[in-house]
Amino acid sequence: MADPKPIVDHLFTADPSAHVFNNKLYVYPSHDRETDIADNDNGDQYDMTDYHVFSMDSVGGPVTDHGIALSASSVPWVGKQMWAPDAAAKNGKYYLYYPARDKEGVFRIGVAVGSKPEGPFEPDPEPIKGSYSIDPATFVDEDGSAYLYFGGIWGGQLQCWRTGEFVKSAYESMEASGDEAALLPRVGKLTEDMRGIEGGVKEVEIRDAEGKLLHASDHDRRFFEAAWLHKYKGKYYFSYSTGDTHFLVYAIGESPMGPFTYAGRILEPVQGWTTHHSIVEFKGKWYLFYHDTSLSGKNHLRSVKMRELVYDAEDKLKLAVPQS
Repeated sequence: MADPKPIVDHLFTADPSAHVFNNKLYVYPSHDRETDIADNDNGDQYDMTDYHVFSMDSVGGPVTDHGIALSASSVPWVGKQMWAPDAAAKNGKYYLYYPARDKEGVFRIGVAVGSKPEGPFEPDPEPIKGSYSIDPATFVDEDGSAYLYFGGIWGGQLQCWRTGEFVKSAYESMEASGDEAALLPRVGKLTEDMRGIEGGVKEVEIRDAEGKLLHASDHDRRFFEAAWLHKYKGKYYFSYSTGDTHFLVYAIGESPMGPFTYAGRILEPVQGWTTHHSIVEFKGKWYLFYHDTSLSGKNHLRSVKMRELVYDAEDKLKLAVPQS
């Protein structure tokens, strides 16, 4: 199969979160921009300052850019780096969740509210209490319960929160090392108004077929960043990026809070350093949204693409057409 074209090419987009609202497909990506900052593990080259929302009525049809939905200058607590966002709908309102460094350089997660899927969104003046790290992903279950997943190693600072408090010195250790379980993503149940976490933040356990937590040395399977959750035939599919090995993988569980059992790979490494995705059903078919650097050739200037997904006889996920 020929490599898919980016869904838009008039600006650089990454980390796409796709949702269906009002029978239309909406995509909430981060917005890459040109910078002279050199690539580094801290992620300084990803110097994003606003979000655009995109929509399409049909796959392969025209894509509408609804313009800037939220910018860093409108959020009092944000210092810099508005990275990968997500969105959710509940109670007739739409919620945009986004990570950013606060004035002290610590990543937090904020929420902004709008009356339409495309925004504009009005940000809460403070980040969500108890939130930290990056890559927020939301899931609203059929009973109306809503969940916020987050976490990212290295530049995402997850390794600094092992104790439940921010420990700046832990940044240098980057991630779990030695003979220990891998660092785990986080989840919190959202309050009814979708603007807070109730019951505290919990670890999302990812286990192997024998029920053991994935090990820190298992770079091909352990969590690194880019959590996502979707539901299929009553099961919860938790997908994520392995980061430095560049795979998109997934695990399956019986509850949105986990635990999840590793189930396989969805996508092999793409061009560019990062891998970040979402999975959505639209008009009876399932789609994977992801990004690569095929348009720019630069790690910090990425472009969103999409591929069809299918489930096999055992409800395992795979690309409808294998990667070439």
